Amino acid sequence: MKIRLEVKYRTTNGVVTEFQSSEMSLENSIAVAEDLMKLNRLADIQMTDSYNSSWTLKELKKYLESLEEEPHDIHMYFDGGFDRKTMKSGLGCSIYYKQNGKNYRIRKNALVSELGTNNEAEYAALHFGLKQLEEMGVHHMPVKVHGDSKVVINQLTDEWPCLEDTLFEWMQRIEKLIDKLGLEPEYHAVSRKKNQETDQLATQALQQIEIDSRKEVE
Repeated sequence: MKIRLEVKYRTTNGVVTEFQSSEMSLENSIAVAEDLMKLNRLADIQMTDSYNSSWTLKELKKYLESLEEEPHDIHMYFDGGFDRKTMKSGLGCSIYYKQNGKNYRIRKNALVSELGTNNEAEYAALHFGLKQLEEMGVHHMPVKVHGDSKVVINQLTDEWPCLEDTLFEWMQRIEKLIDKLGLEPEYHAVSRKKNQETDQLATQALQQIEIDSRKEVE
């Protein structure tokens, strides 16, 4: 969740002015607000999230504490592979997150037969990963999404146009799910080397090796 500060400030000479911050992380917004309050010259401070809901500092600190009990600090990796011979696709996703002071990793894959290209398999893999987040109960928080498909990453960030109807339908499906969950995705293009884990998951799916695991990691 991103927070914007709206501050009414009074100088030592009694001059009152107002200013607004850029959006920042929940943790940073709390730190800045607490620092400003130490000056004892705040006439007022409003804290507003990306959905234009107002929060008090006390409410935000309580919300931050509650996040520790829920999955947070989420990094999701995705990859899809398409086999022209069998006309089947392997989907893979790895999800790293924190909960109750511990680090966890989920690895999952799936074999599907209704897709027709590698790019479509990549989109389907991302959608597959988002569905896992939905099953985890993740909602209304930032999620870092990592993939080695330049097509998917650049089209979702509007760097490249999406001219294929099939891929555009996948974009709409993904954006609809993101809106439903209230997620704030941050897309990152990574090299194939840094995405080996999910590449292997997609390959294992094509080999009909099912992976569905959750474990604590360092």
